[in-house]
Amino acid sequence: MSADGENRFRPRPGRIKSDAPKVGKAKSFLTQAKKLARQHSNSPGRSSSFVSRISSSSSSGSAGKSGKASRAGKGPGVKRGRGAAVVRARTLSGGWRHSTSGMRRVVVKTRYVQQAGKNGKAAAHLRYIQRDGTSRDGERGQLYSANEDRADGDAFLDRGKEDRHQFRFIVSPEDGADLTDLTAHTRDLMKQVEADLGTKLDWVAVNHYNTGHPHVHVIVRGKDDLGENLVINGDYLANGIRERAGELTTLELGPVTEIEQSRKLSAEVDQDRFTRLDRAMTEEANERFLDLRHEPAAARGQFNRTLRLRRLAKLEKMGLASQHAPGVWEMSARMEPTLRELGERGDIIRNMHKVLKADGQERDPMTFQLHDTAPVAPITGRVVDKYLTDEMGENLTLVVDGIDGRTHHVPGIDPTRVEDARIGSVIEIGPADPTQRPSDRTIAAIAEDGIYRPSRHLEQAKFEGRVPGGDYEGYVDAHVRRLEALRRAGIVERIDADQWRLPEDFESRAAAYDAGRNRQASVRILSTFDLEKQIGSDGATWLDQRMLANDASDLAPAGFGQQVREAMDQRRDHHIEQGDASRQQNGRVFYRRNLLATLREREVARVGAEMAESKGLPFRGANDGEPVSGKFTGTVQLSSGKFAIVEKSHEFTLIPWRPVIDRRLGREVMGVVQGGSVSWQLGRQRGLGI
Repeated sequence: MSADGENRFRPRPGRIKSDAPKVGKAKSFLTQAKKLARQHSNSPGRSSSFVSRISSSSSSGSAGKSGKASRAGKGPGVKRGRGAAVVRARTLSGGWRHSTSGMRRVVVKTRYVQQAGKNGKAAAHLRYIQRDGTSRDGERGQLYSANEDRADGDAFLDRGKEDRHQFRFIVSPEDGADLTDLTAHTRDLMKQVEADLGTKLDWVAVNHYNTGHPHVHVIVRGKDDLGENLVINGDYLANGIRERAGELTTLELGPVTEIEQSRKLSAEVDQDRFTRLDRAMTEEANERFLDLRHEPAAARGQFNRTLRLRRLAKLEKMGLASQHAPGVWEMSARMEPTLRELGERGDIIRNMHKVLKADGQERDPMTFQLHDTAPVAPITGRVVDKYLTDEMGENLTLVVDGIDGRTHHVPGIDPTRVEDARIGSVIEIGPADPTQRPSDRTIAAIAEDGIYRPSRHLEQAKFEGRVPGGDYEGYVDAHVRRLEALRRAGIVERIDADQWRLPEDFESRAAAYDAGRNRQASVRILSTFDLEKQIGSDGATWLDQRMLANDASDLAPAGFGQQVREAMDQRRDHHIEQGDASRQQNGRVFYRRNLLATLREREVARVGAEMAESKGLPFRGANDGEPVSGKFTGTVQLSSGKFAIVEKSHEFTLIPWRPVIDRRLGREVMGVVQGGSVSWQLGRQRGLGI
């Protein structure tokens, strides 16, 4: 030891601490409850839903990922929830087996949806997974359950309407086409899942054969057999279901042989999508450089090297890889996103070809136009296909054969906007509606010299007394919150608590702000009837409106545009036969005066008489300028448009429908018929002109 004692040990005790919580630092009950909820949560972070995709293949959905667990398996609920015992057992025994050699690969997607039964999400999703064209014979998908071959979807929705959440699974075995019975396979899988979770599950499923790989949609209620909220371990959702599906598939079809595996890998060499070969090369590369100079001694290694060299040659032609020296390759940083985008685009084009061919139509792929969001210019055309944009969600994709000679693919459509549109219906899809909010109009009206004062607004609201419930402060606060949102967007300026400065073009800028945030396309249904039914209809059709407008400049000379031209000629001949039009010697055609109104009245009278026989009530037509009142009991689709059924105790009538009365279904309504439309008076509100 040195003389100065520099190495001498000198203990330095810190402050004395207590294990008991400090006074004033005790955690509140809410804090403890939130912590407990996070620990038992099976979704990462604060998100109400997640999609766990376990795949090592391209977007075709036929391969599985090896090695790394998905993000869902790393969340706070990984040690808790039903299925945690299976996860722990797999961890102790060396990990998941679905990536081992010989196991059949299965893609499993899972999603957790909150409050699905209360906001219509469950009903919309269930309706569209049973859509036409998904079964093996091209018919409507059939819903089944653990014990029923034809399950009652409405009863399932009714049981789960108060559930806190529901689970959605898509199970897609790579070799699903070789399975003897996909329904029996799904039931075996769900039995094993129930055994792993230790509870009976209330579930329904639909088999889909509309893609290259047969797959199953499974919806599971968020309740266990005791009626408690069903909490499933996050890692089990990410890997456990896939593990069981792979085991069952391997048990039925046998392990994958090396010959099978080699054949499948060889088929990926020339694919325009992100493949397993691409993923393997990405993982083997060092800073995007892949060294293949040395030839392995083993036959298997030589085969894998040959596949990689062939794939890299393909990628080089696509501009996604380059050879720096013999056997040394550099892969582009945009290789994966480009290949994934190409794969998705290829799937979309193949699907568009398929639905057009099934409809007896042939279109040049050069006329296909794929939209990422709402189209910039309006598109008018015929609905060719309608399906879920994301098979785990609710939004729809429409394939529209346009009058412009192009076939359009428009994703992300709100299902409520196209609920009445069927295959063959004529619609118009355009940019998001730039409609102005009533609150913006009110703010602009209250403002003086470009200054809005909440205190003045409050005084005026109390003076007029029009606020429902008398909550005047809450009414004005809602307008202030709107201004705060516009302030963050840089549209208005907050001077102080009672003064807001508005720009001169306040209303238009606020509407543009809403349009920029709303990426949903606007949809207008022009006719629920296809062209063939419109030609011989006795009502006022979309073809009639086109004829009377006498403008065919937007109709392409090919595709659906040409079909519309031909249908208009046939419709014109029909009117001449019925005496609603006449052709002069010079070829000009003159139509009856007020043709559309005459046709509309004729169709309404016919349909009303037919409905009167089934209802046992006399039908009475509504004349222009006449007040109409009664109970709104439903709607009916005519070639002249959608009509509301308004009933009284002794009669009923049909009047033009508008969205504003939907919330009054089953209740009394009042309105005045005016020129083919209606001015509604709903409840105690002032007249609502539509």
